[in-house]
This record gives sequence, structure tokens and C-alpha cells, in this order.
Amino acid sequence: MLYKFKSKAAGDVIMTGPSGDQLLRLLGKEPAPKGIIEPPDMPQAIAALERAVLEDEAARERAEEEARAEGRPLPPREGVTLRQRVWPLIEMMKRSHAEKKDVVWGV
Repeated sequence: MLYKFKSKAAGDVIMTGPSGDQLLRLLGKEPAPKGIIEPPDMPQAIAALERAVLEDEAARERAEEEARAEGRPLPPREGVTLRQRVWPLIEMMKRSHAEKKDVVWGV
């Protein structure tokens, strides 16, 4: 499944199913083929995504520190980081909130 997030205030953001599912869970939503994020909910949604990015980066930093302390290399991250994955949607929500436009998917 693909998620295509749309807003009249920004270009579309497309994500694969697993990435979209993860993102929706971070927003406190159950993954679904259709949905909406309304402007009044966007500041909280943006904050949740930003908080998740900070937690992800802190966990990676702790793992790197533990690996250094044990004298072992930490394998490099594979694929796209959470920060890279959520940035387009955060930007979409910021623009949508400013223009009071919904973010929708599956419609």
C-alpha cells in the first residue's frame, strides 16, 4: 500500500505502507487507508513527530556511546532516518496549518 498525503497548501507527500503506518502511529492514529489531519490538530501532530525524531536520535546517540565504551563499532544506520522520513510531512502540516487547510490521504 502507498500513502499519498495531500493538502491544498502543499505538494503531495508519498510514502510506502510501512513508513506511512509508522508515521500515523507516531501521530497517535491507527493506520487506515483514508484519513484526515485538521488544522487545529496540526501543532500537536507536528510536536509529536518532532519529539519522536529527538527520541530516535537520542537512542542512536546512547547506542553509539555504549559501543564506544565497549570498544566495538556500531553498524551504520541503514536506509532513511526518521528525521528524513517525517520532514516532508512536517513541512506540509506547517504550510497547511498556516493556510487552514486539511491534510488528507486516501481520498
